[in-house]
Amino acid sequence: MHASPPASPPGTTGADGLYCHRGTRAIQTLVEFAPSSGGLALWMRHLDVDHAEAPDIAANDGATVFYGPDFASLPGAMQTGLVAHQVLHVALRHPQRLLELRRLVGEVDDELFNVCADAIVNSSLSHLSWLELPPGSVLLEDLLSATLNIRQSVEKSLLEWDLERLYRALDDRRPRGDSRGSKAGAGSARESSATGAGAGDREAESGQTTAREDGERAARARALGATIIRDLLPAADRERPEAEAERSREWRERIVRAHAGDGIHSLLRELLADLPKTRIPWEQLLRTQLARGLSLKRELSWSRPSRSYLANRGRLGRGRPGGGLRMPWEPGFSATRAVARLVVMVDISGSIDHPLLERFASEIDAIARRLEARVVVIIGDDRVTDTRVFEPGRSNLKGLRFEGGGGTDFTPLLKEAERYGPDIGVFLTDLDGRVDFSPRFPVLWAVPLVCASMRPPFGRKLLLD
Repeated sequence: MHASPPASPPGTTGADGLYCHRGTRAIQTLVEFAPSSGGLALWMRHLDVDHAEAPDIAANDGATVFYGPDFASLPGAMQTGLVAHQVLHVALRHPQRLLELRRLVGEVDDELFNVCADAIVNSSLSHLSWLELPPGSVLLEDLLSATLNIRQSVEKSLLEWDLERLYRALDDRRPRGDSRGSKAGAGSARESSATGAGAGDREAESGQTTAREDGERAARARALGATIIRDLLPAADRERPEAEAERSREWRERIVRAHAGDGIHSLLRELLADLPKTRIPWEQLLRTQLARGLSLKRELSWSRPSRSYLANRGRLGRGRPGGGLRMPWEPGFSATRAVARLVVMVDISGSIDHPLLERFASEIDAIARRLEARVVVIIGDDRVTDTRVFEPGRSNLKGLRFEGGGGTDFTPLLKEAERYGPDIGVFLTDLDGRVDFSPRFPVLWAVPLVCASMRPPFGRKLLLD
């Protein structure tokens, strides 16, 4: 469904008057009971749609809430619950985050993503007695219990689980061509998140994907959400992804202020872990850190004169009779090395999913070519299994095969890297391993987002999401 937005200001739907749409009464109730958080509805458009492609009840595209023909026939409390549900979808940027997740991992199951988003929104609203959620609505605590066997309070669940983490934990659909099932086991949420990566970028861009068979967790989540309203439409501003970071920041600030204004009457039970993300993309952080580490540093060179010494031909006041006074020797500068040296260590113990590894390899390749750095790739788990050296501008990490398993010991890889005297090292790992050696070069630990709580033994940590 593609309904064109109204030309009037946000919140209006035509010439009949301000807020004259099917959700008007429900929005009035929201503002009456929760003036601050209910007032979030006034920051978005509301539009009645009646054509054949319209939703039967309600839906949103991250900017506009659409009301179908059947919405008006619902009881008032349920209308209020549905509008509050759609308002939180828009405020939390769920349609836009679906688009971003698809850009990151390839194929994303829309239905499973919708179930996860609904579970978070419904649990955040479930404490309010003056609105009613539709029958069959999925709650976050019930979804975690049924799929991941995690039993905890709704408050703790809302504070721990954001939408992307929840989706990756539940998406255990089997990769194409693998009839034996996914590589991730059923006992670890961290392992299950690694299987959330879908098809390649080509299929994601064309929109043509082949159905993948549900694993146990995905099947349970789909069954639990079988009767929910599919209310996440394609993002309205999908053609301008560069503006999303600023919009996410604005909506995050609105939500925080609104929640503080309403207190216990807020539409959000807690300040959710699912608030719109405003962190800098890891690719940008990686580029910045490596550019600093690999940039040529100047040092004094007593074997070459400075530019000012050459310009004055070694004398002061050259226009004076006698040629002026001789200047003392002024050393110049030279680069500390002819070629920057980068070492990339890859942990292949089985904890890093392949799509993330491919994105990481592509970014390292681009950085190495841009900075004309020599790249040494060291691969291993509890021992070094392969070492490759690429001359400046000729790295091809995507062409390497990273296959392994077993335990993890960082020491052999770090000692091997020390032999090459790098300017900086990047270690792609989940930080689940031992280390008995500290190298002389700085180390940047590139870690998947699901391992964010792990601490590096030294150096800096970079989260890859």
